[in-house]
Amino acid sequence: MTGLLELSVALIPVVAFLASLVILDSFKLVSVRSVVQTIVIGGLAAGLSYAVNRWFLGAGVEGETFVRYGAPLVEEILKAAYVAYLLHSRRVGFIVDAGIYGFAGGAGFALVENIYYLSQLPDAGLSLWIVRGLGTAIMHGSTTAMFAILGKSLLDRHSRLGLLNLLPGFALAFAVHSAFNHLALNPLLQTLLLLLIMPPLTVLVFERSERATREWLGTGFDTDVELLELVTSGRIREDRIGAYLESLKSRFPGEVVADMLCMLQVHLELSARAKGILMAREAGIRLEPDEMVKANLQELKFLEKSVGKTGKLAMLPFLNMGSRDLWQLYMLGK
Repeated sequence: MTGLLELSVALIPVVAFLASLVILDSFKLVSVRSVVQTIVIGGLAAGLSYAVNRWFLGAGVEGETFVRYGAPLVEEILKAAYVAYLLHSRRVGFIVDAGIYGFAGGAGFALVENIYYLSQLPDAGLSLWIVRGLGTAIMHGSTTAMFAILGKSLLDRHSRLGLLNLLPGFALAFAVHSAFNHLALNPLLQTLLLLLIMPPLTVLVFERSERATREWLGTGFDTDVELLELVTSGRIREDRIGAYLESLKSRFPGEVVADMLCMLQVHLELSARAKGILMAREAGIRLEPDEMVKANLQELKFLEKSVGKTGKLAMLPFLNMGSRDLWQLYMLGK
């Protein structure tokens, strides 16, 4: 009969580490509801991977080879699927958030997997649950977090490559998972080594990401406000943007150029407001988008349709349309 100690060791460590990541996040942009939802989806991925793994083994795939290479491939694909969707659809703003989503998905996977083993191996010794709770479970969370963190980092730098940015993170997650399943070391020693490397590495990435986010917020907010002041004061004609808009009159009708200027102003207002909300959240003040934001978002959609794809492309040099900037609009529109 599985005791309370074994149950605690098998399930609590991965949940505790996930909770610590959520606490470390100064901006608190990933809601508890989103974390729970990701855990549930990670658990569903565990159930699906169990069925897929059994199918491969039933089809005659050699057991040891599959455990070392096949199972890590199947499990990392299924764990990463939902996180990949979040990244690709611009629903993740910062690397810290990506890490939380990734670890939450891996934690859900690990919890369901360990609950299954607890039901199947009620008389197993404490050492097994130490390996599974402190080793395997942390490994599942960490590999998916690594996938999400590296994928988000590359998407921010090379957005044009799209989903190709996710391949290096997936390759790293698969390699770590496969190496863990090789059991080259004593299981307890391997678990200790994992604990000494993965949690500190994840926390280090979190801290560096938070510093980078603060720097981006500061410089980005100042730039948005400065440019917005030029637009609203009418002094934009004295700036390079005014000269650029004048040059567009030879390629676009005057009313379209006017809509381009309006689109720039609305975009800047939304961008500055979003950054202000983030700064307030870091200071512990919870602000939510108001009705004016919703109206501005609707106006932005109308203006984007009015200027068309060509007009929007012409304005890209002055519109912040990187991964984090697009996420701001998503955040305001939720």
